Amino acid sequence: MKLTRSQTAAFGVGAIGKDMVYALSASYVMYFYQDILGLSATFVGLILMIARVFDALNDPFMGILVAKTRTRWGRFRPWLFSGTVLNAFVLYALFAAPDMSGKGLMAYFGVIYILWGVTYTMMDIPYWSMIPAVTDTPKDREELSVVGRTCAGIGSAVIQVGTLLAVNALGRGSERTGFGRIALIVAVLFVAAETLCCAKVREHDVGRMETSTVKQMFQALFRNDQAMITVLAILMINGSLYLTSNLVIYFFKYDFGGAGWMGSYTLFTTVGGGSQILGMMALYPLLHKKLDNTVLFRVALGMAMAGYALVLALCLLGFSSNLPLLCVCAVLVFGANGILTVLTTVFLSSSVDYGQLKSGRREESVIFSMQTFVVKAASGVAVFITGIGLDLIGLVGDTAETGAVAAQSASTILGLRLLMTILPILGLAVAFFFFVRKFTLTDAKVNEIAATLKNSRTGS
Repeated sequence: MKLTRSQTAAFGVGAIGKDMVYALSASYVMYFYQDILGLSATFVGLILMIARVFDALNDPFMGILVAKTRTRWGRFRPWLFSGTVLNAFVLYALFAAPDMSGKGLMAYFGVIYILWGVTYTMMDIPYWSMIPAVTDTPKDREELSVVGRTCAGIGSAVIQVGTLLAVNALGRGSERTGFGRIALIVAVLFVAAETLCCAKVREHDVGRMETSTVKQMFQALFRNDQAMITVLAILMINGSLYLTSNLVIYFFKYDFGGAGWMGSYTLFTTVGGGSQILGMMALYPLLHKKLDNTVLFRVALGMAMAGYALVLALCLLGFSSNLPLLCVCAVLVFGANGILTVLTTVFLSSSVDYGQLKSGRREESVIFSMQTFVVKAASGVAVFITGIGLDLIGLVGDTAETGAVAAQSASTILGLRLLMTILPILGLAVAFFFFVRKFTLTDAKVNEIAATLKNSRTGS
């Protein structure tokens, strides 16, 4: 079960393709259906929340189906390929909505978006689950995981950086047309990427797979107080980040303004995406040489909150259109989030050892399954809050295909600024409060637990 370079590369290409699809949906569905097609933001947010929570609950059941699959092509690749093809069709349908309005459009959106979530789960679960079946070497598995996560970040960054400019160019001024065309291009690239992944990445029989139910996931979490604190931190951090990613496009369109707002938004997201990757790959290892992980976590939370506070200060002082200063805020917020992403994964891993020492049970799979569940739930709740918030502040979607961007009232602009800054600060403050009070797994404590477990295994 030797891992080859071509398999590693193909697995990475698969990650780029699938996260391009996810980023397009996660970042632009609210904007497309509320601002361009004119649906109520609260309704769109409600559908997004229902679909994502359902999707999170659906993960363990998809895992069970995959585990029970037996075919000549393996247990993972049939689901990966079929889920990809179905999801590609649904993605195009999502952004190529027929010319309808009112209840008809509401029904169409509700059905199509839920189908999108179900079909994405069909391919996402087997994609990550097949790593142990590709190679039995721990080093190779780690390499495959790192390549997958890094390439996923690249796929997401491509969408964040280029979508609005591509929409404008392909639609020739019509955002509705442009989104349909960019969705078609992404769908085709997605199918090509996963086809290459299925063709090159070979599975090996790993025997019977253990599966986890939702009940087991929550039971494992409640038995482990350190895992609970980590999961709460993940919920708050990801919820804050999803609020930002959903609201920042409205900020640039209606507050920052100007004919070149799309280009400014693209530059801001480029700086933010680059800072997030830099935070994961450079800042974390550099700072961890001098700081305990628990101390670094507090520093990163403070850094992110400072970034949001600086955005609000710039807006209130009349600098909301100063792109260089806003990019400084992007570096603070997204760079900190890159560090926090690494740290929460490290803390979750440490909580597995902690739980084993405390209860004698090593519940690695259910604890990490809970991470996926919570991230999806955070995404759903954040987008629902976004929808309600946009309606409460009275933001009027700009459904016109031509002409100047619709003007918003001063109270609406102020409400948008507060939504985009105060709510994320509150979420991060909750994470900071509980982490400081309850989290005890310092680097020294983690090393002590690891040594104790090692001694127990060797009988020392």
